[in-house]
Amino acid sequence: MIVLPFPPSSLSGHAKGHWRSKAKITRQWRHWAHVATKEARARAPAAGDIVLCVRFVPPNRRGDRTNFPNRMKPIFDGIADALKVNDSRFVPRYEFAEPEKSGRVEIEVGAPKDGDGS
Repeated sequence: MIVLPFPPSSLSGHAKGHWRSKAKITRQWRHWAHVATKEARARAPAAGDIVLCVRFVPPNRRGDRTNFPNRMKPIFDGIADALKVNDSRFVPRYEFAEPEKSGRVEIEVGAPKDGDGS
């Protein structure tokens, strides 16, 4: 399992700010996801879709759960880099947990789809 801090709203596609500062934080989160994926020794199937089960554990109730997935693009890019795959193979599934202090995002790579017999 890949565990990262809860992604900030500045990773959202609609986040405001100068492109340089946004590029810096995007690069940073992509790198962290790459390292966390390597440390988790995550593996991808040789072909086909790769299911990513993403569990959001926010640090508080202030966020908008419909926007949490928008923060994941640099994280997915870092995972794809580590797995040496194209992120177009990813099929993300989202789960939203109750808030916990400091928050986190948990990602299972290659988790089976419901009802596929895996």
